[in-house]
Amino acid sequence: QVWDSFGRVLFSSQPHECPITSIAWALDGELFAVGSFNTLRLCDKTGWSYALEKPNTGSIFALSWSIDGTQLAGACGNGQVIFAHVVEQHWEWKNFEITLIKRRTMKVHNVTNDAVDLLEFRDRVIKASLNYGYLVVSTSLQCYVFSTRNWNTPLIFDLKEGTVSLILQAERHFLLVDGGGLYLYSYEGRLISSPKYPGMRTDILNALTVSLSNDTLAVKDKADEKVIYIFEALSGKPLGDGKPLTHKTEIVEIALDQKGLTSERKIAFIDKNRDLFITSVKRFGKEQKIVKIGTMVQSLAWNDTSNILCGIQDSRFTVWYYPNTVYVDKDLLPKTLYEKDASELSKNPQIVSFVGNQVTIRRAEGSLVHLHVSPYPAILHGYVGSSRWEDGLRLCRFVKDQTLWACLAAMAVANKDMTTAEIAYAAIGEIDKVQYINSIKDLPSKESRLAHMLLFSGNTQEAETLLLQAGLLYQAIQVNINLYNWERALDLAVKHRTHVDTVLAYRQKFLEDFGKKETNQRFLQYAEGVSV
Repeated sequence: QVWDSFGRVLFSSQPHECPITSIAWALDGELFAVGSFNTLRLCDKTGWSYALEKPNTGSIFALSWSIDGTQLAGACGNGQVIFAHVVEQHWEWKNFEITLIKRRTMKVHNVTNDAVDLLEFRDRVIKASLNYGYLVVSTSLQCYVFSTRNWNTPLIFDLKEGTVSLILQAERHFLLVDGGGLYLYSYEGRLISSPKYPGMRTDILNALTVSLSNDTLAVKDKADEKVIYIFEALSGKPLGDGKPLTHKTEIVEIALDQKGLTSERKIAFIDKNRDLFITSVKRFGKEQKIVKIGTMVQSLAWNDTSNILCGIQDSRFTVWYYPNTVYVDKDLLPKTLYEKDASELSKNPQIVSFVGNQVTIRRAEGSLVHLHVSPYPAILHGYVGSSRWEDGLRLCRFVKDQTLWACLAAMAVANKDMTTAEIAYAAIGEIDKVQYINSIKDLPSKESRLAHMLLFSGNTQEAETLLLQAGLLYQAIQVNINLYNWERALDLAVKHRTHVDTVLAYRQKFLEDFGKKETNQRFLQYAEGVSV
């Protein structure tokens, strides 16, 4: 059986014919080996079996992995020592399939034209990663970077320590993790930065606890599981004010979005209660809200070309076409989701990749399932990214899908394009919001329009600050009156010695409408001195 660190059973095998006599994890925690009578089995960390060998050895009583996780030794009941090497690892990206056929040889298969290339290495291959048009391979002494456009001339540089335990790729650069630290390299082989944080233990980092994007690196801490360290990729320095991101419960898995502006970089993470949260990475003094967008989420992945998030939620496969909606118009979020029944994925499925509009999911017994999501939201992201609102509208009218209209509405509000927002909200029947947007368009000054946009997204504090900075005192007071923040409205009026009578008049009318008497001491005190 395999458990996670919170005691949940991830996997339970069928009974074997003979007693299991030994078991051992590989050091990077991706594989484990099981020994039994005349049996050696290689398993994935989620429990399913990659390979079964039947050596004539008697029972295998002890297993030990090499430090790089490529070979293992077993002590056998017949007095022999058995050595085994892990081969046939498999990587896929778009139209390329790569297999490690021997310890030092890889086979590249391009499925579009059936071309096959063989890549030979001087030493044994330890780790490899294929993504964003590059294959990065680490051997015991060197690192090779191949471009998928040309397999003949790799870029090669030497490694300080041979035991690379993790390779992560982003579009512009890649991260190597070894026993000594984290190293960020460009695809030209230049060392960009080497981020550090207190109490760093690189041996336990894996793909779920480290995430890389074009400008940001996020690492989940092991000493305190509630903390995520966020670094600027190019300098290796902690981001913003240097404080890590802290959550209220332990975090299990983290992922950074890959596209868009650095200032809007988002991180999604799952905590131990399997709730999915999203928050902004940039924090300038003001505390950015951590917003919950899903429950019972097993696994998640961001798309490689647009900021679309997919996850497996309970027994449903969910795609958040525009997760930023939670900061723009929270009520709209359910309308921007795509959900599909995923009961055929059985228990504990893991998302392997989300490339283009294809999601690859690994089921608990090891088989791969490919799901397709609609290509239109990604096209819409592309249009909005280059401010082509007319094309966005044309696309939505062509597809005639409520989900797409809802995404366009949220994107338009986020980018302060009120004309598009009005059309999109009208298309999904949110008439109250259309009317409010119309009233915003008629406001005289730019500041008040901006402030009301912020109010629309629920950022009352920021809207009030903006109005006060612009000297629009009366509007700031009126905003609080409309929201029934009586105390704050009175505070502002008294502080700036203006419109106290207006606040009291509105309060009096409010109480009369409900047939109540004034009980608030402050209002009674000011009411004596002011004639309304």
